[in-house]
Amino acid sequence: MNTFDKWDTRFMQLAETVGSWSSCYQENRHIGAVIVKNKRILTTGYNGAPSGIESCRDKGVCLRREMNIPSGTRHELCYAVHAEQNAIAQAAKMGIEIDGATLYCTHQPCIICTKIIINAGIKRVVYKYGYPDEFALRLFTEAGITIDKMPE
Repeated sequence: MNTFDKWDTRFMQLAETVGSWSSCYQENRHIGAVIVKNKRILTTGYNGAPSGIESCRDKGVCLRREMNIPSGTRHELCYAVHAEQNAIAQAAKMGIEIDGATLYCTHQPCIICTKIIINAGIKRVVYKYGYPDEFALRLFTEAGITIDKMPE
């Protein structure tokens, strides 16, 4: 059983707030991420369409639902960039060092985000809600990244 301190709780609450900014059409898929180092917030991200691209919410339809794509599959068939990807991209864009940081995310990262997180040098991932991707968890373990699931 993992123990979480007040900072873990605060940063997860912030990830949930950031997730509420999502432009995803599906209300239950509003995902937020916060990258932290030494108790300092470095970047945030939420799932949404790339800059300059109309979001599913603006279009009034979810492409994945329209195509009947099951959760955890065919990540490329979605307008949204994942919250974790947006937080890491924001760090790169702003020249912010995230090596050795912790990523707080409302949901367990998918395999694509997991690979990016590993290569970004993030050392700990904290999430609250599960995701159907056991391979992602296996890669975190192989890479020596601490992965902690907070209670829902």
